[in-house]
Amino acid sequence: MPTHFGPARGPRQMPDGMPADPASNPRRLSVAARFLTDAARLEAHLPEGFALSGEPVVTVEFHYLTGIDWLAGRGYTMVQVSWPASFAGREDKASGRFLAVIWESLADPVITGRDEVGHPKLYADIPPLRTWDGAHLCSAGWLGFRFLDIEVSGLRDISPDAPPPDDILMLKYVPRTGDWGEADLCQVTLTPGADPDRSVERRQAGTGRVQFHPAAWADLPTMDHVVNALAGLPVYEPRGGTVVHSRGGKSYLDQRILR
Repeated sequence: MPTHFGPARGPRQMPDGMPADPASNPRRLSVAARFLTDAARLEAHLPEGFALSGEPVVTVEFHYLTGIDWLAGRGYTMVQVSWPASFAGREDKASGRFLAVIWESLADPVITGRDEVGHPKLYADIPPLRTWDGAHLCSAGWLGFRFLDIEVSGLRDISPDAPPPDDILMLKYVPRTGDWGEADLCQVTLTPGADPDRSVERRQAGTGRVQFHPAAWADLPTMDHVVNALAGLPVYEPRGGTVVHSRGGKSYLDQRILR
């Protein structure tokens, strides 16, 4: 919306005649940290039909994107929080990682990503990556309240080759206008993790630390419930961190619905 001016511009609807090069754009610097937590806590936040699959390891990833073609060379940053899960529906079964929430630093991908592909996106202020004394420091906040920090340090180069990423599972929910609490649409979606257009140039591994900061309602009036649920996860054991330099990638054109 508004549809009366024509289709919304975005990564899946570029202007006519505008060339795209998914093998080269965008540039991406990814910083991730992982930790082992309580399985029952994660199960409590999975939608109906989902179950925890494997160890209860939460991954928090910052993706700093630059040179995005559909933004005419501009960029933004996204933060993804996920953990391993499986889905069993009436017809389909799938496993991968459940994408619990995404924060992004620009409204445009939040709007189009929620509407077109059903990603659970929220807005956040995400400052540029800070590197200091061999560590990569990432943070996210909202109107002056910092709710997330991760740090990845002690980095060493490892092979850029890695197993294909897990498929991504999500819940797309659209509320019914005028009938609060009811849904116009509620469906499970899957985005394949493997991306033939994305190439990894450098991969590093090290130690990782994740900290969600608990928030009062006045700190985060529209998403304190999200942040506090994640802040309440106990950190039993850090599971390391990674820094990945890559380029290229698709715009979720092959997402499918699971029933």
